Amino acid sequence: MALLSGKTALVSGIANRWSIAYAIARAFHAHGAQLVLTYEGERTKDEVEKMASETGGVATMCDVAKDDSLAALRRFLEERGAKVDALVHSIAFARKEELAGKFYATSRDGFALALDVSAYSLVALCRELAPVFGPRASVMAMTYLGSVRAVPSYNVMGVAKAALEASVRYLAVDLGESGIRVNAISAGPIKTASARAVSGFTSILGDVAAKSPLRRNAVADDVANAAVFLASDLSAAITGHVLYVDAGYNIVGIA
Repeated sequence: MALLSGKTALVSGIANRWSIAYAIARAFHAHGAQLVLTYEGERTKDEVEKMASETGGVATMCDVAKDDSLAALRRFLEERGAKVDALVHSIAFARKEELAGKFYATSRDGFALALDVSAYSLVALCRELAPVFGPRASVMAMTYLGSVRAVPSYNVMGVAKAALEASVRYLAVDLGESGIRVNAISAGPIKTASARAVSGFTSILGDVAAKSPLRRNAVADDVANAAVFLASDLSAAITGHVLYVDAGYNIVGIA
């Protein structure tokens, strides 16, 4: 059954075919959604445009750290008469040197950069796109357990994800007045280019697979299926929630 027929979904954060955002966009397309895909710059442009071509969608550039780029995205949608029924925020960045060693060694500008790109960008996207959201739109952001637990080397990104999750709750209240839902998906560790930037990531994968109730790691398709649910009318009364897709690892105390 196509759960997203007649809906337009805007997916941000596709880096390559192994990224979580790529899997989500593919699942949205399989369930009948029309795709609008964004890329941050030349590094990901070809991959995103290729996917847009393969799925009958459109691609456009958007640098979420620049207000004029966000405004250009809104105009791009308005010119096409598009209403956004689902928005996927799968954007995070911290300098590689901030994702190793001691958290207290985080630089001031590195902290500001991580919070701006990884958390404030969701707020900025929602503010700019509010006029083009559909009447029952669903917004979702990708997060991780490091927001509420101290995960080795996750450091400033954990703080950024905590801010992202807090932003989800406040946005859920603000946008709920218009019938718009805002949620987060907390994915388990998945082999993506950004995850590999975290020092010791391979050992984290092994720990989760050994200790999670399902004795495995989540994969990108698991997250994509959860995203389809949140984008669909099946989740019409769910907002301000963090949905864990991590094979149950988040419930484990001493294993």
